[in-house]
Amino acid sequence: MSISLIGRSIGESVTLKLNETFAILKAKGEPVIHLGGGEPKSKAPIDALTAITAHLNSGEVRYAPVDGSVEMKKAIIRYTMDHYHRQVEPENIIASSGAKQALMVALQAILNPQDEVIYPAPYWVSYPEMVKLCGAIPVPVLPEDGSFTPRLSDIERNVTSYTKAIIINSPNNPTGAVYPASLISEIVDFCERKSIYLIMDDIYHQLTFNGVKAVNVFDHVKDFSENSKLIIINGVSKAYAMTGFRIGWGIANKRLIKVMANIQGHQTSGPSILLQKAAIGAISGVQSSIESLRTTLENNRSVMIQRLKAFEGVRLIEPDGTFYAFADFSAYEKDSTKLSKLLLDKVRVLAMPGVEFGLDGHLRLSYCGSIKDITEGIERMKWAIDPNSSNELYIGERKLVRDWV
Repeated sequence: MSISLIGRSIGESVTLKLNETFAILKAKGEPVIHLGGGEPKSKAPIDALTAITAHLNSGEVRYAPVDGSVEMKKAIIRYTMDHYHRQVEPENIIASSGAKQALMVALQAILNPQDEVIYPAPYWVSYPEMVKLCGAIPVPVLPEDGSFTPRLSDIERNVTSYTKAIIINSPNNPTGAVYPASLISEIVDFCERKSIYLIMDDIYHQLTFNGVKAVNVFDHVKDFSENSKLIIINGVSKAYAMTGFRIGWGIANKRLIKVMANIQGHQTSGPSILLQKAAIGAISGVQSSIESLRTTLENNRSVMIQRLKAFEGVRLIEPDGTFYAFADFSAYEKDSTKLSKLLLDKVRVLAMPGVEFGLDGHLRLSYCGSIKDITEGIERMKWAIDPNSSNELYIGERKLVRDWV
């Protein structure tokens, strides 16, 4: 069989594959615990459900404009004013089938084969594959100081004449790091001086803790002209707990948005009008669900941090945002894929291997589930890998004997 060069270069999503394995085990009745999840467990806002139901009952479920409905764009304009304090015009906006599609069409609009895209590591698993889908070259940058927050010097050292864009994801998936204003200011200034696209993946920007706030990139922008190379990506998946609704958006200069819309038009056409109605309902409705989710996550975060600190060998830089902790388990096992498999096979706990996010020896653990799952899941993990744990563990009525340490 003949497969394209790009097709051969793209690997399957390990996170999605592990989720599939988890679903199969759960369907078989296995007592599995998911600590790798990327979606909040709270319900979508009632205003979103009311809006989608009303439109569904009308029976008028038709094609939407390629770049999003007029009503959807008005909601995004309001959102941008509320959270970024910046007035944008409808022509600066594209609504897409998820933030992932908005990012993908942005990359397709700006990249040529052999262009390079820089992003700090650890990174979201899809960044390198999305760049490769454009025939371009992903360039992950791991901070030299061992932290999860890069310095401008880390990025500058990797810039070449082929560098087309820098992707910044703060709060960061998988680490939960929230980059300081000083860094964002330096990166904005650097990109404007070097005429490099700056893509801000802000999907988690409302989910921060301990008084820490995500930086508003517009506070540091000097070039507000139509030559601006700033692209902001956002959506309703995380803060509104609407992962399955698949509505996201991009904000950029008008010419670039037009090109992105042309590309999207030949990919999927406009995002579902039904799902746009739900997103409009969420953005325009009562916003209390966001604070409720954030408070729940902050409490869950505290529980997870406390439990992880019970591991003598685990090192953790405490997250300030998202709903992930990226913990260093290399004292127990340097191969994170092997460790992830052991935990799923032996104690039925799913944790995402850090190597998929650009840093081996770590596991990405999610605290967006229940307190019960967090406490029991980490208890099982500790039993599985800590040689000082007792030799036996009960999961329900099943007795396990550790014979692999």
